[in-house]
Amino acid sequence: MDRAKSVCRRSIAHLTLLAAAALLTAVMAPTAAELLHGLMRELVRAGGERVSAPAVAVAVWAAAAVAYGVSRPRPVYLVDLAGYLAGPAHEASRAKTIAHFGRCGRFSDESMAFQKRMLERSGLGEKTHFPTSLISVPVDMCLRTAREESHAVIFSVVDDVLRRAGVAPAEVGVLIFNSSLLSPTPSFTSLIANRYGMLHDVVSHNLSGMGCSAGIIAIDLAKRLLQVHRDTYALVVSTENITLNAYMGNNRPMLVTNTLFRVGGAAILLSNRRADRHHAKYQLIHTVRTHRGAHDQSFSCVTQEEDDAGCVGVSLSKELMVVAGEALRTNITTLGPLALPMSEQLRFLATVVLTRVFRAKGRAYLPDFKLAFEHFCIHAGGRGVLDELERSLKLSVWHMEPSRMTLYRFGNTSSSSLWYELAYCEAKGRIRKGDRVWQIAFGSGFKCNSAVWKALRTVDGGEDGNPWTPELDELPVDVPKVSPIDETTYKFPDQS
Repeated sequence: MDRAKSVCRRSIAHLTLLAAAALLTAVMAPTAAELLHGLMRELVRAGGERVSAPAVAVAVWAAAAVAYGVSRPRPVYLVDLAGYLAGPAHEASRAKTIAHFGRCGRFSDESMAFQKRMLERSGLGEKTHFPTSLISVPVDMCLRTAREESHAVIFSVVDDVLRRAGVAPAEVGVLIFNSSLLSPTPSFTSLIANRYGMLHDVVSHNLSGMGCSAGIIAIDLAKRLLQVHRDTYALVVSTENITLNAYMGNNRPMLVTNTLFRVGGAAILLSNRRADRHHAKYQLIHTVRTHRGAHDQSFSCVTQEEDDAGCVGVSLSKELMVVAGEALRTNITTLGPLALPMSEQLRFLATVVLTRVFRAKGRAYLPDFKLAFEHFCIHAGGRGVLDELERSLKLSVWHMEPSRMTLYRFGNTSSSSLWYELAYCEAKGRIRKGDRVWQIAFGSGFKCNSAVWKALRTVDGGEDGNPWTPELDELPVDVPKVSPIDETTYKFPDQS
């Protein structure tokens, strides 16, 4: 009888340990799971018939502690960032822009007048940047000049961010690049790996065709990869190529991009190394991605296509603002419960119950996101986008200043615009330890993506290398709704 009881106790102990191992294996990395199984085998082998209930409890609790430590998401830190600042030779006033549009000889009088009207209402200033290829006479749009534009941006920001962070290229374990409309062979990630002599096992991803929201997609991808690859850095490079994507036709919906898009780019260095926490700028708290490509209206509102004359450009539909609003509502429905204080969540829930359950009349309650975030970096896609977001989110002029000044000074730089906005907040000395930053990006497809950061330290204004530092004291400026262009203020050198 005593022997039977002993065997029974031993069997129960074995089964308990195996059940714990099976359960914990489901949430643990393979290496940790193997260690756990080995530990349990040794425990059983050493204890034999003497394995007791307390020993089993200790083993299970120890395994649970290991599982928690292994399965818990690793923090992702933003060590530093860099934004591209082109030289004076690339600066183009609005009068210079119109003059070069006219000199290229591709546009009808109606198209020239339309582009001038759009530029006067665009919110862009007098120092945005064009690639040399588009402000030369004649224009020089080819793969060679497109590469020259991208290389200048990429090498400048990567050099800058690695220098400022004091990180060697060989320490970068994850490399992600995004450019929507130019994807040559070899890829841009291969170009960067070759230029900087990165290691053969660097994990690289080259994203294309994902529009202006691709920068947050790249950050989200880096976050996921940093959960897998231990103690390393992730380098994210975001830019867009203008040279081959200027539209030289007369289809009005495709002309709008000529008045908005300009040269720009950014490099962001992320880390999952705990040692980097004490000097990193931010910790990534949330990323939320919304993709409404299943809806035909959303899918087709921003498309690259040919016009009747065979000229390639990006067409923007009239439904763009409606589509963007729907994508934003979907995105904040997911983000709200993650970031909003409980009082705002309860108010929102109450209005949903009243309108959907009790059929009460009235608008749905829009939460006050100013209670969740101190800073807002909204993609500087155009003045209309910023006006609509300011109205719908009930943001102040101060909250909108980084986005409006980015549009004014740099234009729409696609996926990198969010980083110019964050750099503006830093340059102005706005970032204090503990502050929360919400980045909101929109892109073709149609997508709305968000990233939430928490400042780990106060960032001093006027840092060396910040693209805003040279003109910090000149901004902000008032940007009128309509700013007429005086074409007489610019003359070509051969007209002087």
